[in-house]
Amino acid sequence: MFSSKDKGANTHYDTLISAKTEIVGDVKFTGGLHVDGLIKGNLLAEPDSDAVVRISDKGRVEGQIHAPNVVINGNVTGDVHAGKYIELAKKAHVNGDVYYHAMEMVLGAQVNGKLNHQAKGAPGKKAPEAVKEQSGADAKVD
Repeated sequence: MFSSKDKGANTHYDTLISAKTEIVGDVKFTGGLHVDGLIKGNLLAEPDSDAVVRISDKGRVEGQIHAPNVVINGNVTGDVHAGKYIELAKKAHVNGDVYYHAMEMVLGAQVNGKLNHQAKGAPGKKAPEAVKEQSGADAKVD
């Protein structure tokens, strides 16, 4: 019924952050990024790309997400900016505001923050430049 099921089945994930991995710092990526582990930093994709980030039920992000397509089934602490599409699956827990153009939210998903619909062509918030932490480093994934 929804295009997300087709989109998720046909998406190729170039990068996998495994369940036993913790990354501290911002991650800039293109293509598909699948997160089973922990990222303490922002996820940043090119806004005009077809990049997809998927946070699995084992995945956790402590930072903002800026990507065209976002699928969450895990935990996110921070704002989520989905330029095109966001899917909040059954086990999704978002502690922050969600900015979206199109959204699918399944029964059981939780958002502790505001849902902000962004009209097509309306100026949205731009992704922040990589924030460098004193103790962290940036990771770039191509």
